[in-house]
Amino acid sequence: MRVTKKLDESTIINIFQKKFGDKNFISEDAEVIQFGQEKVFVKTDTLVQSSDIPHKMKLKDAARKSVAACVSDFASKGVRPEYGIISVNLPKAITIKTVNEIAEGFKKASQEFGFPIVGGDTNQGKEVVFNVCVFGKSKKMITRRGSKKGDLIFATGPFGYTAIGLKSLLNNARRQDKIILKSISYFLKPKPKLDFALKSRKYFSSAMDSSDGLSTTLNTMAGQSKKKFNITNFPVGSDIQRYVKTKNQLIDLVFHGGEEYEFVFTINPKHKKNILEIAESLKTPIIEIGHVSSGEGVQLELDNKKIILRDLGWSHFF
Repeated sequence: MRVTKKLDESTIINIFQKKFGDKNFISEDAEVIQFGQEKVFVKTDTLVQSSDIPHKMKLKDAARKSVAACVSDFASKGVRPEYGIISVNLPKAITIKTVNEIAEGFKKASQEFGFPIVGGDTNQGKEVVFNVCVFGKSKKMITRRGSKKGDLIFATGPFGYTAIGLKSLLNNARRQDKIILKSISYFLKPKPKLDFALKSRKYFSSAMDSSDGLSTTLNTMAGQSKKKFNITNFPVGSDIQRYVKTKNQLIDLVFHGGEEYEFVFTINPKHKKNILEIAESLKTPIIEIGHVSSGEGVQLELDNKKIILRDLGWSHFF
């Protein structure tokens, strides 16, 4: 009996890469194109109404978030976004009011992140789809695979709110206490830490966006660096720690929730003071969450126990 391999996101990507003939493909947050002496960085991201936009989310916020997703990837690479193009797929019955709302969301993102949207494409289909492509230039890019033994692991943050916010929106939560409202806001309006990244990038040995879940990010970085990531501190607020009932719930929210649009970075310990000073000057919350050692995988230290933290973050087609 022939066993059919499960179709998941990584399988699909591998099929495309083989067709393109790139045998040495290494997954990154953005793509690099060399034009003579210039390196152009490109990032594209897609938001689909049925799978990415809860029905209580305004399309204005969804449009802004589709741009923020690309900006978050650029932040983790230490690259400033300079131009954007957008493609929108809209149902035939869409109203002028709704189109104006979507356009306002893209305009807000353009102003907030400091780069123009110079064009794109429109199409008609059964549901709303936003595709954003962002461009920038830089002499170098911070990769996912540069961490060294002894490096410290940091994350911008905090984590956990977006998972609570998404669940509240999907379940039509009636509770409107402070943490629910705060969590919904974190989900609807992510704030990539671009300024901090641009000012700190020279100190990073590796970095990666964490929108698919912290466990995914840590495992990917550890794997590409061929190192072991030891996590000794949860990047989470005290209100979430009070909100959850069990340690397992806390692990799920913080490490497997996703949608944060934060990023993880590693640094040589000698740069810790510089990083903390920059974060304080910009009022950017960063949390030291562990250290890099020889070995492989991600190990979570919890209540004097060491457990393997598996990649259980978000994956399409799963």
